[in-house]
Amino acid sequence: MRLNKYISHHTKYSRRDADKLIEAGEVTLGKTVLKDFNYEVKEEDRIFIKGKPIKMRNKITIIVYNKPKGVLVTKKDDRGRATIYHKLPGKFRHFIPVGRLDYASEGLLLLTDAPEVAQALMESNLDRTYNIKIDKPLTSEMTDAMQKGLILDDARAGAHSKSTITSMEFAPFEHYEVRHIGQNFTKIRVTISEGKNRELRRFFAHFDATVLDLKRVAFGGIELNNLPTNKIRFFTRKEYDDIHAFLKQIKQSKKEKEKDQRKTKNKP
Repeated sequence: MRLNKYISHHTKYSRRDADKLIEAGEVTLGKTVLKDFNYEVKEEDRIFIKGKPIKMRNKITIIVYNKPKGVLVTKKDDRGRATIYHKLPGKFRHFIPVGRLDYASEGLLLLTDAPEVAQALMESNLDRTYNIKIDKPLTSEMTDAMQKGLILDDARAGAHSKSTITSMEFAPFEHYEVRHIGQNFTKIRVTISEGKNRELRRFFAHFDATVLDLKRVAFGGIELNNLPTNKIRFFTRKEYDDIHAFLKQIKQSKKEKEKDQRKTKNKP
């Protein structure tokens, strides 16, 4: 894991704060000052900040948070806007969000104190379910793209103005259903298996439809249910059992992949 990310995941500091600490020579590996921003922290490394060791967190804690609209999923905002860390109790300051919900979106956000768990969940193809409202009727072109997938060379419509992502490939949706048709809007529940940058906003913008509301209601079998806005709950025992089984499966798949790669490499 890259040095600034490692610091951010295990301490109260943001990545930007971590960069400043590295630049100031406050970060050391043992007694060696680390000035390389690209340094990849290894499992056996002992990293210090201002002479104090960063303590690894071995026990996994995961919370479900019902993120409100108008709140950023980041530790710090240059424009002074509210972030989830302004809303969450201080004891969750070091927790890592699993993916993002943009400023105008709301709903289920998982946070954990375990970097490897956050990484595994973010990179997974676990189902993500959203209730969305668009300003147009659902067209046959939209439903066809939801069923078959979509490749856009220009996916800037629906993106943040500062986004550097210009193209995007959308996998077929896992499921969709129309929940309500109004005079000037359509409410849909969709389930996708990816978590790309403003994926749903970009998808519907391609069909000249604006997403008016977006709320995530489930992630990998974890459901928001009736959790009030801006409130948190801890994982249940069953949810922890499920996540441990998932992580075990990930590790096993990784080992098998590495084994296959070694076999291929050793072939004459």
